[in-house]
Amino acid sequence: MNRRHFLAGVAGAGTLAGTLTLGGAGRAFAQAGQPIKIGIVIPLTGATSQFGTTMSAAAKAAAKDINDAGGVNGRMVEVLIEDDQSNPEAAVRAARKLIDVDKVVSIGGSYASAVTSAIAPLCYESKTVLFTSSGADSITKTPHNGYIFRTSPTVTLQGTRVGQYALELGAKKMFFLGPQTPFAQNYIDIISGLFKDAGGTGQGLIYEDKRASYRTEVDQALRTKPDVIVLGGYVPDTSVVLKDLYRAGFTGKKIGFSFGVNPVLADGVPAEVSEGTASLVPSAAEDSPAYKTLIGKLGKPALDSYSCQVYDHVVLTALALASDPATAASGVVVHDKVRAISQDAAGTKVTDVGQALKLLADKKAINYDGPSGPLAFAANGDVEGVFFRYEEVQKGKLTLLKVA
Repeated sequence: MNRRHFLAGVAGAGTLAGTLTLGGAGRAFAQAGQPIKIGIVIPLTGATSQFGTTMSAAAKAAAKDINDAGGVNGRMVEVLIEDDQSNPEAAVRAARKLIDVDKVVSIGGSYASAVTSAIAPLCYESKTVLFTSSGADSITKTPHNGYIFRTSPTVTLQGTRVGQYALELGAKKMFFLGPQTPFAQNYIDIISGLFKDAGGTGQGLIYEDKRASYRTEVDQALRTKPDVIVLGGYVPDTSVVLKDLYRAGFTGKKIGFSFGVNPVLADGVPAEVSEGTASLVPSAAEDSPAYKTLIGKLGKPALDSYSCQVYDHVVLTALALASDPATAASGVVVHDKVRAISQDAAGTKVTDVGQALKLLADKKAINYDGPSGPLAFAANGDVEGVFFRYEEVQKGKLTLLKVA
């Protein structure tokens, strides 16, 4: 086959790249002009959907910023957004489509731990990088061979911070109430251990979700005379538990996590029901230029950490690929180059993706920090150096207490 026939075949049929074995330069040539596809699996519906809309907007904003800067090595970026429906089975179907049909180089979003646990093997077995906002420690203990990067704090860290905060508030007896999740028992063990070490007591109960009442479980918890209830559920079941605690006359402290105690919950239950309920939220880099720029683009006064993380999932993929223009875009390249563009101590500190792409085009090293914060990853893929927002419902609205 001479060069003229090769070019005609590519232009006319568009299928030659799939039938020939090409070297790195050949693959890059075959890909030229085609968009780089990045998958996003997020909860647009279901129990964990409170952040889905802003996650989607953040992913699209990242793609626009990249494309406005000229794309990645001359190619545009396309984000393909799939609704996991807050359901592992739906998430598996979505991931299979993205990997097998759309041929994405990475998947981002992946919020609920049950969803991430379900799709993780599909990703690392296909050498598709998975960026996740999930917390379950077990996720990065899988044999993922470096194909999982977690941008959210782990369950161990979140549980430890909640337990420490409860102790700071003077609590002595803790009871955990939450549905069956990959992290529920871990939370009970971690927080109970902290209370025991401090001379107190800790117990827990794991319930079935999607129920109209948890009064039986609440009564069982209150028989232990706790002075703090830790709420481990998502918004729908946490709303019901809070109502049952209110009806039961519980006046002690209540602390939850951002996936259950957030503005959606505060807006959805009577103010007297949620009053005084505290929440720990992984914090975005609220003082950074990247964060301030992103909320401006999205027209928001503030933005949750999870949506900021999704923005960074898309950007990390693009910058990793841009750092190696001679190699065809793939999950392997993303796997190999993420740390080089996000935690190179000798690289230029950069928070703007357009500037980062220009520096890489000039063959200069970078150290990217995004709206979600610094993006240095431990050997197992867990992000390092995270902050939390401590919030409390006051008169029906979440009020910031501190960031630490």
